[in-house]
Amino acid sequence: MNSKPVLLVIAHGSRDPRHAATVHALVRRVRSLRPDVRVETGFLDFNVPSVQGVLESLAVQGVRDVVALPLLLTRAFHAKADIPAVLADAPPQLRIHQADVLGPSPLLLAALERRLYEAGLTPADKSSTGVVLASAGSTDPEAIAVIAEIAREWRHTGWCAVRPAFASAGSPAGFPRTEDAVRELRALGCSRVAVSPYVLAPGFLPDRIARGAAEADVLADVLGPAPEVARVVLERYEAARVPLPAAVSA
Repeated sequence: MNSKPVLLVIAHGSRDPRHAATVHALVRRVRSLRPDVRVETGFLDFNVPSVQGVLESLAVQGVRDVVALPLLLTRAFHAKADIPAVLADAPPQLRIHQADVLGPSPLLLAALERRLYEAGLTPADKSSTGVVLASAGSTDPEAIAVIAEIAREWRHTGWCAVRPAFASAGSPAGFPRTEDAVRELRALGCSRVAVSPYVLAPGFLPDRIARGAAEADVLADVLGPAPEVARVVLERYEAARVPLPAAVSA
């Protein structure tokens, strides 16, 4: 019997069928990297199976240990409230460890660059290309700060400039939309402007990002099942399943 905890990937869910298809493609890649780990998928809304349904099924099957991994890029409302609330209602015989969200991670920056190169850029284009780091957006100050810091870090890898942008209308006033950031990079003098969606799967907000990229030269694909994303999933799983050493008393 496999003694490793089951990895439960928790996705938000969407009415857009591309969302679930992309989540399942990512999970298949995770399974291919770690065939010794049982990986399940649950959705918070819109799609089946639900997180609660998966947890109940695992309990009936005799599973005892689960690592619940939020398929999220930042620690915003879903990671801080929705997911803990769902896990709190899990069958009592399950021992559940909630893993960290995926971002930030150097692997995700590598995945962003992979998507830009797949869209037609080359490493030689970096110094003349401005990049819009387009995220879904949030009202959570921690999540906003993380996106801004990622943009700063990415700029130091050789791009002409990197600007964060937010697709959600609920993001705080003063934070640029994708189209505003594209125009800002043009005005800054970047020879080329690329939009890099910092989102995991297609849907309503990624479509808004794509519309905002109409004046850009390059629009990269969403992160989706990029191999780097799958590796981050497994990093978070390993960190959550291994107990931290007890603090040593002075």
